[in-house]
Amino acid sequence: MFEASGDTALLDTMRQSQRGERVAIAHRLLAAGRLCQRRMSAIDAADRAQWCIDNWDAVAAEVAAELGISQGRASTQMDYGLQLIERLPKFGALFASGAIDYRIVIAAVFRTGLISDPDTLADVDERLARSAAGWNTLSQKRITEILDWLVREIDPDAVRVARKADDDRHVEIGPAQDGMAEIWGRVRAADAAAIDQRLDQLAATVCRDDPRTARQRRADAVGALGANSSTLVCECDSTECPARTDGEPGQIVIHLLAEADTVTGEGDAPALLPGYGAIPAETVRALAARAKLRPVIAGKELSTEPRYRPSTALAEFIRCRDLTCRFPGCDRPAAVADIDHTVPYPAGPTHPSNLKLLCRMHHLLKTFYAGPGGWADRQLPDGTVIWTSPSGRTYTTKPAGTLFFPRLFAPTQELTLPSSPLHARSPGRGLMMPTRRRTRSQERADRIRWERGLNEARAAAHPPPF
Repeated sequence: MFEASGDTALLDTMRQSQRGERVAIAHRLLAAGRLCQRRMSAIDAADRAQWCIDNWDAVAAEVAAELGISQGRASTQMDYGLQLIERLPKFGALFASGAIDYRIVIAAVFRTGLISDPDTLADVDERLARSAAGWNTLSQKRITEILDWLVREIDPDAVRVARKADDDRHVEIGPAQDGMAEIWGRVRAADAAAIDQRLDQLAATVCRDDPRTARQRRADAVGALGANSSTLVCECDSTECPARTDGEPGQIVIHLLAEADTVTGEGDAPALLPGYGAIPAETVRALAARAKLRPVIAGKELSTEPRYRPSTALAEFIRCRDLTCRFPGCDRPAAVADIDHTVPYPAGPTHPSNLKLLCRMHHLLKTFYAGPGGWADRQLPDGTVIWTSPSGRTYTTKPAGTLFFPRLFAPTQELTLPSSPLHARSPGRGLMMPTRRRTRSQERADRIRWERGLNEARAAAHPPPF
């Protein structure tokens, strides 16, 4: 591509593509904001404002399904679009023209988020529309400084103040490559010192002939810490090892999906640790030597059960087959998901062909936003689920387990089930929806009042000149 293009043509293409990218992002955000605006102004929105899953969540689910993204990302894009439509329309129009980068929009929406007076907000909007086009070459730090200066000049109580360091403590765990994971975070110094010493203590419980380095033993000590074990398993392989333990499994449970041949050593297919990816066969066999093994019964060997709640065997099959929530764009893991009857029980049986995983939010969404003008779902024998949105769009999700182990999760029995959604809402059904203490609008207003109150108190304690 572009082999025959001259330098000038290549530079023109880059510039035009950059503007086109900005315009495309603006259109996506503004469309999401407009859809949200329409749905939030619907007649039933006020009745659902106290619902745990309100109209905002319902719109976010539809946006997430359409764009193939998570519910959280969809909600964020809706919020940006709504802010540009209702609070900063002139600035939004500048963005839609392709004149400014998305990163400027993100900063501007957040830094002006505490301004509540309409006249002040209009003034800020006018100034942003007039000057933001010249900020594209600036660093993010410089853009933030300009925005904060602008807000401080017009409404000092609306300046965003950095959170205390203690408020930003967190621990994150994420997948890496080759069966590894990464851990990072920010914790209190005293807690870090205690963890540091505990890892050293666990690493020192093996004998002198353990082949691992000190760094490797400390890394493995994290697993012992997570399993609530008082010692680290020694790897010297000596029957006379003074640090030998009985190898009893701890109380912490993780699910590792592997073929039987891999566990017995007759095969070398990798196993799957949901959320982290492939685990090498040799690692699987080392874990199997000191773990409790539980075979998963194939779906074809499972039949219709007479109760609403599935048996342990059926539940394990569904969780291993699906691995995550089956709503479009959602990847919430099986451990925190509900088992849902696609066709509601008792019209739909408790059977592998009628069961799937849904996280609690999407389970509630399906239950209370179904029927005419709502969501509908249809399940195929291989576990495929076909969703139809309130707008009539269709989305298909496949069970994740079948992508990794297709021969372990062959299609189950084809059932003859009612085609119409039997879970259409009936009068008074909304009373069963869990509710929130405050509406989304009330929570937002309270957060703004709280942050502005902190700024007012800070200014009163240290009046100008500072």
